[in-house]
Amino acid sequence: MDIRQLQYLVALAREQHFTRAAMACNVTQPTLSGRIRQLELELGIPIVERGQRYQGLTAEGERVLKWAQLILNNWQSMQQELTQIRSSGADLTGRVVLGGIPSALPMIPLLTKAVRAIHPHIDFAVMSMSSEEILRGLEDYSIEVGITYLDNEPITGLLSLPLYLERYCLFVPDGHPLAKRKSVSWNEAADLPLGMLTTNMQNRRIIDRAFASANCRPHPALETNSVINLWSNVRLMGLASIMPDYILGIVGTEPGITAIPLKQPEVAHSVGVVAVARDPLGPLVKAFCEAAASFSATAMT
Repeated sequence: MDIRQLQYLVALAREQHFTRAAMACNVTQPTLSGRIRQLELELGIPIVERGQRYQGLTAEGERVLKWAQLILNNWQSMQQELTQIRSSGADLTGRVVLGGIPSALPMIPLLTKAVRAIHPHIDFAVMSMSSEEILRGLEDYSIEVGITYLDNEPITGLLSLPLYLERYCLFVPDGHPLAKRKSVSWNEAADLPLGMLTTNMQNRRIIDRAFASANCRPHPALETNSVINLWSNVRLMGLASIMPDYILGIVGTEPGITAIPLKQPEVAHSVGVVAVARDPLGPLVKAFCEAAASFSATAMT
């Protein structure tokens, strides 16, 4: 068994297609298929369900996949650390794969900017993911770092680092009957046609609980998994929406849109970095967390 066999298996599980997996690994499809079959012979178990097309992994294959993901993650971290040692502490290079909840996506560039100020040769792949998808991604090593809520749903067994508190405003078009108000209650907001995130998003579950605590229910006129889409629907469609207050600081003061703090109750939740707790921590993840600690000291609270 060697590293390439494990890389081919992980690529196949990710792409769910032999030819696409081979292309991702820069090898021919027969080479990839042959090396995975060789892995099956060496381990003495079937890994891939056999058929004319890819039909998934066997139960044994799923277990091998989890070990392969762990081994590859450790191997990559070792390579990064040894490269830094050989280069006498030269700048880290590589890519951090990052998953962020939709409401945090506008804040992530501030964090990646803080990381690159210290390590200018670290690159990023950033994906919009639900909090549940982030936890799954950390578990299967498809992402290395997550930006998610820390105090709302369980994140046990993970390294966590607070970044900022998320508070909420009602965003309405200028000229809306509530636009001149200093604050709005959740009860008043519930009576409006709202654009809201979809129910699989933790932000939506937080907002739904806030409405429930005020003994009311919202009336979504539109649901989406994108905060930017919510913003666009306030601006272009004339809907109201509930979004984090920092959206104004990121997007800027947009003519035609007013943000009004939501009260009764006041709601705030901690958002931060999560990563797999391990020793040693991978150099890229460690660098990311160190920069995040510096960022969190100056972030809005």
